[in-house]
Amino acid sequence: IFLMEGVQRTEDVEVLAQEILAAFEQPFRLGDTELFLTASVGISLFPGDGDSVLALMRNADSAMYRAKFSGRGNYHFYTPDMTRAVQERVQIENLLRRALDHGEFRVHLQPQVDTQSGELVGAEALVRWQCPELGEVMPTRFIPVAEDSGLIVGLGTWVLRETCRQFMHWRESGFDLPKVSVNLSVRQLERPEFIDTLERILDETGMDPHCLKLELTESVVMAVGDSFSLLDRLRSLGISLALDDFGTGYSSLSYLKMLPIQQLKIDRSFVEGIGRNSGDEAIIRTIMELARSLEFEVVAEGVETAEQAGFLAELGCQQLQGHLHGKAVAPAEFRARWAARA
Repeated sequence: IFLMEGVQRTEDVEVLAQEILAAFEQPFRLGDTELFLTASVGISLFPGDGDSVLALMRNADSAMYRAKFSGRGNYHFYTPDMTRAVQERVQIENLLRRALDHGEFRVHLQPQVDTQSGELVGAEALVRWQCPELGEVMPTRFIPVAEDSGLIVGLGTWVLRETCRQFMHWRESGFDLPKVSVNLSVRQLERPEFIDTLERILDETGMDPHCLKLELTESVVMAVGDSFSLLDRLRSLGISLALDDFGTGYSSLSYLKMLPIQQLKIDRSFVEGIGRNSGDEAIIRTIMELARSLEFEVVAEGVETAEQAGFLAELGCQQLQGHLHGKAVAPAEFRARWAARA
């Protein structure tokens, strides 16, 4: 908590907020480990935003959550509409705590196809929430709340177990999906029992670890202490690793080449610019050159048009994922579509 007295201009407060955020741009050292952290700053001003310490603290907290939802590494001044946003967040958090016990979550799968042949080579598992009170709640709405509250650990474990269970059910009934991907969060990887939990799920479901791929964003990898050791342990189990949303984070090339990953996933924000933004196209070309140099496989996310697919194919991108080849759907619909093609 920072208290500024004698503030004459909001610009002075902005300068302090920017200095706080700048302090987090450099890594923090913990022994031999570098930790990359982000900050979110909420600001309330006396007397306009409250005439008591309690009101000012509450409203600064509301502004901080708005900053978090804006992508972190941001600051926001309090505005009256933020109170409603915080109330909604509290409601979602309370409903999330009940949702797992009540079986309100489902795993949907989105196909990943070979760029040249169009054959199914894998699928990404994506969680969906059908809430009795709120209806279908979009992941962009509830995942940040789950992350901030720590509920993502239980949810992530459920998604991992359910995905492995579904994969093995398909395999035993004659539908041979080559590989399935599951996203991991910082909160999961930070738990000391994560590897034990993962091994138990593999054992309980009979899942072949060579058919499982775990996806991590650049920010997740760099936020976890001793991530190299952890990722090496995952690889030793036979699990594949993919760096998700590549190009949107801040991985250095020296850091990247040391990661025991096999795949890069080009973020959809760059794919959307194909045919419209030369800068996005240049970034994709650079990623492809980098991947070739480091012998990484590449998957492009958010592929929606034949033009995008053609551009990526010319550059040698191995796999495509996006609405062009299918949105994320329930397991029964996924199998019906792709078993028929086979």
